[in-house]
Formats: sequence, C-alpha cells, structure tokens
Amino acid sequence: MYLSKIKYLVWPLFAGLVIFSVWGFKQANNNRGFTQMVTVFKAGAADFSVASADLYQSISDLDSTKPASLEEAKKQLIKARFNYKRIEWFMDYFFFTSSQAYNRPAKAEVEEPFMEYQDARGMQQIAVLLFEEHPYRNKSELLAQADLIRSSAQDLPSLLYEFTATDEELMESIRLELVRLYTGGITGYDAQELKTGIKETATALEVIQQVLAPWTEQFPELNSLLKSAVAYLHANPDFEQFDRLTFLSDYGLPLQAAFGKMVKELNLNIHTRSKINYDAPHLFSKSFFQQEPFLGKNITNEAVLKLGQKLFYDANLSGNLQRSCATCHQPEKYFTDALPVSKSLDPRKPIRRNAPTLYYAGFQHAQFWDGRAGKLVQQIETVIRNPQEMNADPAIVLSRLEKQPDYVNAFKKAYADSSSPLSLNTMYDAIATYVASLAPMESAMDRYFEGNKTAMDAAQKRGFNLFTGKGLCATCHFAPLFNGLIPPFYELTEYEGLGMTATANLKKPIADKDAGRYGYFPMHFYTGAFKTPTVRNAAVTAPYMHNGAFNDLHQLMEFYNAGGGNGLGLNFPYQTLSATPLGLSENEMLDIIAFLGALTDSPPTK
Repeated sequence: MYLSKIKYLVWPLFAGLVIFSVWGFKQANNNRGFTQMVTVFKAGAADFSVASADLYQSISDLDSTKPASLEEAKKQLIKARFNYKRIEWFMDYFFFTSSQAYNRPAKAEVEEPFMEYQDARGMQQIAVLLFEEHPYRNKSELLAQADLIRSSAQDLPSLLYEFTATDEELMESIRLELVRLYTGGITGYDAQELKTGIKETATALEVIQQVLAPWTEQFPELNSLLKSAVAYLHANPDFEQFDRLTFLSDYGLPLQAAFGKMVKELNLNIHTRSKINYDAPHLFSKSFFQQEPFLGKNITNEAVLKLGQKLFYDANLSGNLQRSCATCHQPEKYFTDALPVSKSLDPRKPIRRNAPTLYYAGFQHAQFWDGRAGKLVQQIETVIRNPQEMNADPAIVLSRLEKQPDYVNAFKKAYADSSSPLSLNTMYDAIATYVASLAPMESAMDRYFEGNKTAMDAAQKRGFNLFTGKGLCATCHFAPLFNGLIPPFYELTEYEGLGMTATANLKKPIADKDAGRYGYFPMHFYTGAFKTPTVRNAAVTAPYMHNGAFNDLHQLMEFYNAGGGNGLGLNFPYQTLSATPLGLSENEMLDIIAFLGALTDSPPTK
C-alpha cells in the first residue's frame, strides 16, 4: 500500500482548547439514555486509547530475531480490537467519517463517482500485514498504521464537545449494531486472520446491555435475551466451531425482534439511514428489505406488475422480433439460460459474460457484472439497445406497442395518473417492477428461520455454519440475500477481485483477461473486479462466475479453497480475496454445497 495516500483525519481546530473540557457535552431534553450512553462511550474510548498506545509500542518492538515480538504485536492488536468493539456502535453511527481510521476493510476504497481512493488502513490492515509471510518487512507501514490509530484515539474526547443525541438516535445505533454483529461479527468479516469474531461479538453485546440499562428492567424479555446471548457467546468462543445457526435462531434473531418491539412500544423509532425495513422483526424476515429504497417505490400496483411480466416475455422488444428478456432469463432455469455466456445476435461479437439469475436482482445498487447500470430501468434500456442482446431501437419498439390495443389499454390502466401512460419510461418501469418482484425468500433456510427446525438437514446446517464461519463466504456474500449489499446500511454494492481463471482447470490455471469494472470505471483497483452476486438459488443456476468457467459448485469451492487466482500461483495485483487457502476438507466443501442447496426457492412459474 502507498502510505503517502493515507488520508489522516482532520480534527477540530484548536484541539488542545477542546481537550481541556474533555468530556463536555450537551444533553438534549428528556433523553433517558443519554447520560448512560456517554458514560459507556467515555470508558470505552479511554481504554481504547490506552490499548492503541500499547499496540503502537508492540509494533515498535518488532524484531525479526525475536519471534515473541510478533506474537506480542498480535496480542496487542487483539486487545485494541476488543476495546474498539466497545465503542464501534457509537462511532459508526454518530461519527462515521472519524471511525474510518480504525476498522475499515483491508483494501483500497474507491470514492465514486470521483476518481479518488483511500488506501487500506486501520486494524484490519494491520492484521493483514502481521499475518503475511514476512511480517517484519512491513514494520514501517505497520508503524504508520498504528500511529494513525494511536493519535486518532487520543483525540476521541474531542468528539463529545457539545455533542447531543436523542434516545431515538441511540436506538437506531443499537438496531444497526445488531445487524453489524450478525452479518459481520460472528462471520469474521473484520477479523479474518485473528478469528476473534465470536469473542468480539460478546464484548459488543455486553456494551449494548450497559447502554440499554435505563430500559431493560422495564422489558424483561429483552433483558433475558441479552443475557442469554452473551452467555452463549462466552460459552462457545471458538470461531471455527461456533454454531451460528443455533445462536441466530435461538438467541440473536429473537433478541433483534424483542429490541424492535421495545423501540416501537417506547415510540422511539427513527429511520435516518440504511435500506432496512425497521418494521421487520429480524435479519431473515421476508420483509427485511422492501422495494422502495431500491426501486423507488413499493410494488403495490398489480396492473404495472402484470404489464411488466407481459413485456418481459414479448419478442416485440427485440430488433428481429425473435428475442425477449426471457430468452436469456428463462423461468424454468431460475431466470438464467444455463450457458457459460449467452448467445449473441452478432456472431462476430460474442457476449463475454454469463447471464445471472434475476432472482433478487432488484435488491442491489448495481446491475450487470461490472455495475455499469445503477438502476434496473437503466439495465433494461441498455439490454434492449445492445446489438449483441436485443438490438432494438426503443422508438421502434414503442411504435409497435402503440399499434396494439391490448398494450394501449394495459398502459393506461397501469399508469392512469401519467400524462404519457405509454412511453419508454413507463415501459422500462413496468419491466423493472416485474424483475424486482422476483424475490420469494421461501427456501429451506428461510423456512428454518421462520421456525421450521426440520426444514434443513444435518449437512445443510453444518454447511450454514461453515459458510458463515470457517469458509468466510459470508464476508463477501452478506446476509440475508447473500449478495454484495454491504451491511449494516446496505447502501453500497461491493465489487471483489477474485483473480478469476479462464477455465475450470485449476492444476494449470490461466488468468481470465476480462478487466471487469475497470472497463467501465477505470481505476486500477477495479482491474478484474466484479459485482458480488447472490448465491441464493446457486445450486440450480450453473455454470458459475462472470465467464461461466465453473460447471459445478465443487469446482467453484476448490477455487475459493485454494485462495483464488493468487492462491493458485497466478499474479493478480488487485485481488481482494485473500490468497491464503481456507483449509476446508472435502467433507466441509460438500457441506457448504449442501447449504447452498438450502437456499433454493420453489421453481418459478411464467
């Protein structure tokens, strides 16, 4: 990484003057939890500052002739992380920009739409550097990273100068923290090398207990669930052996539901960020996401939905009157075409990429493998115009529809309030509405979390725990849709560089030449990066990856188990997938594959 690119945080002017009133703050009127919240943060921030100083000292003491010095640095990193987990809920909600100095992902973050980026920094990057093959060579960068954390942590008191917050904000911060813990904490998202995620989650829940102390006596169910969840985490601290399925179903999700009930009863609900539906009981509720934050509306107009479905199957939308959307997204094949790459209308210019399932396509912030369309309506227009796909002139398509009375009447009914009910915009909108509706969430796993404990078999249950644990699959395929929507805000779709191979021959791997998102957004970090797709219905939508290189899930698992392209010996400078082999046994890979089968929805119908 290029340390010169690290963007140090700009702290308030005259910080020294601020520090003299170190914990000065203003309490908003009638806020029951404010004092307790600030007290908890103050204690955590003070301890984190001490821990970050100890971390810096341990890195200063790194000596290649003293192996114990490396272990001490790792020990101090773990201590710093535990202390940061005591304040992460507060920092990520109230001071998100400042929080990025401490625990952001260990990869460069591109700031779109600007051609700017921030290099990896913070404790996750320190972990990566400490666990490399030659960690002592990284001492200068490690010192720079640790010094940034240490100096920033020393200034944490200044954040409370004239700080105010309401109970509503406090509750929203805790709501989001629960999602963060269930999707990131127990999966090892930010502690992949250290494997401390279970213990860190216990620490974070203990802090939630403290913050909610002004209310927990009034809500004994919530109090009991908090205690039980913390006890279960403490009793089962081993990252690779932890039973996440049991924790979520018996403790985590009921706790989330009880918290939501408390917030509603107290009338303390606000929704200032995130794409989550706060009325949903928990992470795996069918209503956890609604279409409005993604589509711009919730699907309530049945006439629009039916019209979009009719258009989806209509070859009038193609230039040669022979193709429809369903040509490459066939319902009997879970809205794929089961080909490595789709057939092109122009044999001289083949389509380079695989047609992914349309299930859950509406719940993401980027369309196409390279994310070149942000909205479904943009994706639909692009496909209709594309010479290799539909090769149509939208104006001609519109004129065809205008000559068909059935369509004229259907558009008038669907868009009765529009001054132009039959238009290109309404055509794109209707198809997008239909595609966005393809999100049933009725798999065996969904039924399990609804309370049917027999919905998943033993192998699928083991596979869930491996997928969300040792296999690190859930650190890129985030719950509940297991796609690239980044929790807890779900406001961004992630791109990853896997070091993809051109074929399934992993013994003699050949690098895939597709530049991925770089071809659309030419930042070098995006070279070979692609949108993380959902793995729901993966068991029935082979072949896999953007180039359709893998014919079955076992080939795919072998690729990941090896550490992607770099793990196989290729040279991908911008691979974001860890090149460290996962160490999964054959039986463990088969269990993960079994779990993927538990993500299969009922067969779609036309």
